Amino acid sequence: MTGSGAGTPRRIGVLRQIREDLDTVVARDPSRPRRRDALLHSPWHGLALHRIAHRLHVRGHRFAAGLLTLAGRLLSGMELHPGARIGRRAFIDHGFGVVIGETARVGDDVTLYHGVTLGSRGWSRAPEPGVRRHPVVGDDVLIGVGASVLGPVTIASGNRIRAHSLILRDLPAPGRAIRIDPVREAAHPARSSA
Repeated sequence: MTGSGAGTPRRIGVLRQIREDLDTVVARDPSRPRRRDALLHSPWHGLALHRIAHRLHVRGHRFAAGLLTLAGRLLSGMELHPGARIGRRAFIDHGFGVVIGETARVGDDVTLYHGVTLGSRGWSRAPEPGVRRHPVVGDDVLIGVGASVLGPVTIASGNRIRAHSLILRDLPAPGRAIRIDPVREAAHPARSSA
């Protein structure tokens, strides 16, 4: 993984990143062929507010970050924790119901469809600092409608996760020989539509 999913994200200015996200909507959503059309793509609004909220969160402005997160949730129907790191050129299609938890890390060029959860497998009121409770998703990963990736698992770059899958274990890079079990069977390494 080379993008945000790997650890240290490549930093660009927040306005440039938001503009890049808008261009991603134009490039990947056939119903939004121009920028002015993409401005009406509600998941883009939620992602744009998340980009600003994340920067505030990292700088310790938790209340302001929380207010922007709430506004993003009301506008887009997505709950993107301001602590989550989302890489460049993310595309969230029909984002209603998307949930991304606080310690999640999402790589570059990732596609999420509605109802996707990148969540934890439990809760703790006082987690140890630095403990990862949410998934790390590599670059160029597609996660289909209603899929849930739960816990501190790692999804290697290039994976395609089928709609309504439940992923509870790490997924290695596509093409690697792995033993298939019922949970992993839900993942599909070949490109497919959600």
